Order: sequence, then structure tokens, then C-alpha cells
Amino acid sequence: MIAPSLSALEAASVPLGSPLVRFAASADDAFVEELQAIAFGPGRFARTAFRVRERFPIDPTLSLIAEVDGSPCGSVWMTPISIGGIDGYMLGPLATHPNFRKRGAGKLLAREVSRIALERGEGSFVILVGDFDYYGPLGYVQMPEGNVQWPGPVDPKRVLLHSADPTLAVRLKGPIAAFGARKKA
Repeated sequence: MIAPSLSALEAASVPLGSPLVRFAASADDAFVEELQAIAFGPGRFARTAFRVRERFPIDPTLSLIAEVDGSPCGSVWMTPISIGGIDGYMLGPLATHPNFRKRGAGKLLAREVSRIALERGEGSFVILVGDFDYYGPLGYVQMPEGNVQWPGPVDPKRVLLHSADPTLAVRLKGPIAAFGARKKA
């Protein structure tokens, strides 16, 4: 099945159904690329999170698409990383097409990809740089400033963590490294 282009979505009337989530397929690649361009613009390549994804590739088995009435409307990726010898994931980018915002697709994507990643039992956390007002109700907490060393500037107040271990947000410290770093050492 070929995903409709964003141009087709913009021309169509916006469906009224609730969002559903599915795993991404290769047929979604063009949709995701167009969506990220709309959501983040050309400056997305200069962001620190993009630098992390350049060094450590996303896990395509943790790429999700949100749909409303069969039309793709959002996407999320996960990047396996390690911090201080503890494996986890970096969420993002998370994007929802402007015609579908305020319907819960973004929060559904964030909640589901975090749940799926942590249920695998291979990582202990999901970290992101985002707004606490948005992610806090999904179980994310603010990390102490300076605990994580990023490969570029980030607003330390926007570094958020989700984990089943409530002490991990304070204990997790160090530079972002490759997933499985402790196992390889």
C-alpha cells in the first residue's frame, strides 16, 4: 500500500475519526520526510537531536505512524542510545501534520512508542528534549540540569525522561553513547 502524499492530505477534507497507530513501512518514507520538513523546516538538520541520530541510527522497528481514517497524519522515531553505561532510547522526531493537530495523535505516538520500546526489556529509559507541559502527563519527568552531555546545545530544562525506575532521572549521567556500550566494553 502506498501512503498518500501530504499534498493529497492537504487537498482532502480532514477526516473526523480518532487516531490509530501502526508500525511504519518503507512505503511511509516519503510521507515521513515531507512531514518532518513541514513540522521542523530546514533548521531540523542543525538541531542537536539530529546530530545524535547521525551518530546512532534510528531503530526502524520502533518507527510508528499515526493514521486517522486510513490517512497517515503523524510519525515518531526512536534512536537506541546509552548514557553512563545504561541503555535506553531517544524519542524523536515526533511530528503531526498541521491539519491533524489537537486530536491526540502526537501523544498517542509518544505513549505507544515509549511503551513498546521499554517492554522489549533492552533499554531502561526513553529520553527526549521537549516541553514538560506536553510530555509530563505521559509520564516524563525533568532531569537534573547537566546530567546528560549532548553533542551540541540543548535547553537543559527541556531534557525529559520516562522510566519505570523513578530514581533513574537523578542517577542517569554522562555523554550519549552507542546502545550496548557497556556490553561491548
